Order: sequence, then structure tokens, then C-alpha cells
Amino acid sequence: MNSDPVARIDVSKPHPARRYDYWLGGKDNFPADRESAEVVAEAFPTIRLAALENRNFLRRAVAYLADAGVRQFLDIGAGLPTAGNVHEIAQSIAPESRIVYVDNDPIVLVHANELLNSSPEGATAYLDADIRDPGRILANPELARVLDLGKPVALMLVAVLHFIVDEDKPYELVRTLCDALPSGSHLVMTHATSDYMSADELAETNAANKRSGVPFRLRSTAEFARFFDGFDLVSPGIGSVTAWRPGEWRAHPRAEAVAMLGAVARIP
Repeated sequence: MNSDPVARIDVSKPHPARRYDYWLGGKDNFPADRESAEVVAEAFPTIRLAALENRNFLRRAVAYLADAGVRQFLDIGAGLPTAGNVHEIAQSIAPESRIVYVDNDPIVLVHANELLNSSPEGATAYLDADIRDPGRILANPELARVLDLGKPVALMLVAVLHFIVDEDKPYELVRTLCDALPSGSHLVMTHATSDYMSADELAETNAANKRSGVPFRLRSTAEFARFFDGFDLVSPGIGSVTAWRPGEWRAHPRAEAVAMLGAVARIP
């Protein structure tokens, strides 16, 4: 594998991290990413809203867990740095928090210094790895340097599992990661859902996903719930990301406009 991240960037193919960056209004994306993003937006016009609300969920979930005493976070599919990264939120509450970020896009590695700006009391690290190879993530010496897997960890899988198609065995991947964590750890996950789509809308969205060049698998609430089998869901359980501990009052978008499920669960 080429160790130079710049040389590994393929601007001719879209990547989920760069496409997400585009929807969030970022600048670290290329024409292929923007074209793919617009194909999806044609079928799902509120996709930018979904990306923003998903990010808001992440911030609330990290703040909740940090307030609850969690001091270690493993953020897989971290994406490009943006305002309110996991370490910024966690360390603003508990400066000693320790965070490991994981992503497989070399452009994220180029910008990793922004993810490594830890407080002096805490620590951060970035792993260039793919969720499809959980063993490589768990065996990485950088992970062992920053995280103590003998103590609770919050596993963050935010807007990443819908890029794992059924052939890649998403439930087994998540369970492998969770099985490596001790009791008292948490699983934090969001996932794009087909719940609010008619059969015709779902067919149109699936066709757009194929044209976008990025494999994508929408899942129902029942399919999403399977990821949490045997875990203790934190109230209010599984639902729209907009409805998970929204905090201050504001006008929330309709669940069907966001079409993103979210949940936090304690691993017993």
C-alpha cells in the first residue's frame, strides 16, 4: 500500500466522507463527489438537512456520554474534520477524554491534524483503516496507546453502516467491535432508513444510489434494531435522530424529511 495519503487520493471516484463534507457545506471534495451527491439529492432532496441533523445527533450523544462519565471514544467512519468533532465536545466536558478516529479516505488522513488537536490532559489518534476489517482496527498499536479496552468505550458508528451492504456482513462487523469492549461501554449509531418511503420512492432512491457510484443500503427500523440486540437502549430508544434528547426547544424537521434513525445503547 502506498504510504503517501496524497498519492492515494482518487479524485475520479466519489467517497462517502467527501460527499458528506459537501452536504455539510465543506470544501474538501471533488467534482466526482459533488456529482454523486447531487444524484442522491435528486431522489432525496432533503439530504443536506439529513446530514446536518445527523451531525447534531452526534454532538448531543457525545455530550450525554461525557456527562455520564464516559472518557473513551472510538469513532469509526469519522469523516473530514468539521465544527464539533468528538474530541472537541468530549474534552470540553472532560479534558482527560481520549478519542481514536478511524476512516479509510486518504484525504481525511491529510487533514488528520485537526482531529489530533487534543487537550493536554487527554489524547487523540487517527487510524487509516476500514470498518470492514475490524480486526485490523482493534489490533492497531495506536488504538492500544490511546484507549484502554479494559475500561468503557463509546463506539461511534455514525452514518457509516448504511455504506456496508449485506454481503459485507454489517451485523457481524458491529458485533465483533462490540465484543471487544467491556461491560459499561456504549454503542452509538445512526443509519439512513427506508421507513418513510413508498415502494416507488424506495425504488427511485435505490436507482439513484446505484448511479451515484457509492454502495448504499437503506434499512428499516426493525433492521436497525438488530444491531442493538442484547444491549440496553438509552431512553428514548430507537427513533429519528431529531427526537433523541433534543435538549433546547427548536422547530425540528419532520422525521420523514431527515430519514435517519439513531440510538445509543449500553453494552451489558
